[in-house]
Amino acid sequence: MSEEQMVLVTGATGFIATHVIQQLLQAGHKVRGSVRSLKNEQKIKPLQELHPKAKYPLELVEADLTSANGWADAVSGCTYVIHMASPFPNEQPSDESEVIKPAVDGTLIVLKACREARTVKRVVLTSSVASISGGFDIGGSYTEADWTDVGTVKQAYLKSKTLAEKAAWDFVRDLPNGEKFELSVINPAFVMGPPLCGGWATSMELTKRLLERQMPAVPQINFSIIDVRDVAAAHIAAMTKAEAAGNRHIVAAHNLWMKEIAMMYKEEFLQLGYNVPVREAPYFILKLISLFDKTVRLLLPAWGKETFYDNTRMHTVLGIEPRPARETVMDMAHSMIQKGFIKTTATYRKVKLRFLILLCMKLNVLNTLSIDAEDDGNVVSLCARSAKAGSTLQTAAPCHQVCEEMLIVSAGEVAAREGSSLGLEADEACD
Repeated sequence: MSEEQMVLVTGATGFIATHVIQQLLQAGHKVRGSVRSLKNEQKIKPLQELHPKAKYPLELVEADLTSANGWADAVSGCTYVIHMASPFPNEQPSDESEVIKPAVDGTLIVLKACREARTVKRVVLTSSVASISGGFDIGGSYTEADWTDVGTVKQAYLKSKTLAEKAAWDFVRDLPNGEKFELSVINPAFVMGPPLCGGWATSMELTKRLLERQMPAVPQINFSIIDVRDVAAAHIAAMTKAEAAGNRHIVAAHNLWMKEIAMMYKEEFLQLGYNVPVREAPYFILKLISLFDKTVRLLLPAWGKETFYDNTRMHTVLGIEPRPARETVMDMAHSMIQKGFIKTTATYRKVKLRFLILLCMKLNVLNTLSIDAEDDGNVVSLCARSAKAGSTLQTAAPCHQVCEEMLIVSAGEVAAREGSSLGLEADEACD
């Protein structure tokens, strides 16, 4: 693939899409992203910061799945389209058509625009294992040959992903010879990992609930997880590899019980002031909670069941070797705290400030800084003041990037090592 060829990524502000765009930009590709509104600064600004020094600046266009308006311009001149935009609710809607209609109709709108453009070589569609197994509530083992029976599932999201993917395969199959383009599909499991997006994503729900102790105990639920960075890489591989055309690709890495995820978080974050629940809740308790909590209600059918997915094509065709589960889980939690999606404890702020001071000293970027003891340790502001103090930065990356990356993987270790001198209390509550 030539770097000069334009790639359109729909739903550019999404959890997975932001990673896809960043990796494409880092590889030197021309990228155009579709968004519902260019006026939403909270979502647009993070896109503009994905790779400021990109060879080709990111283009953004407005286009909504509920209308054909704007899609001809969005697809114009594109060689590849990665269609990711689709509703992902965190609870069952009162009217399932609110989720199904934009997923199916939106997919067809984008595909029709690709047909009319006459420049598109391949479309990569983001589907889900939801269209393969009907979610995690049935159990068993599955391959790309399996399809969800929409007549038996109740969740609107599961139906929407299945029907949208089937509509895409049918559309491409029926194209006349002179209008044909290739289709490749990515079917990710439960996606975790550090968010780059500026808005909330349903994938963040589990981590937030655990770290903020929004549940007193954890249900016996098993997740097949995959890192968002690996999912992004899978999309790009599906776009470029010849053998990916005309095929579905399960992208899944590890099976973890919710208690295992909670235990990882407790080990890392108890010393940082987060009281993570690890005791398993009896089924009847979850049943009672589900009467008032729609999100918990969605989990009930999956109680005690394990669902496994054959990821052979992920390895052999796409060439993806997934990250370790702990790296995925921890990077997600630290990043969500850094970006304000999860409340920051006073303990975490103290550790963060202490860590940044030590790190900046190691990087020789602290000269004469006056740091208030109550400073929250904001990465960017601290390092910006370091630069203003006339420091010499001895690293290729901007200081705040180095600090953020090292903080994500090291904060827990710093807390353990520096805890006594900082006067940290393990049971400090979220503020």
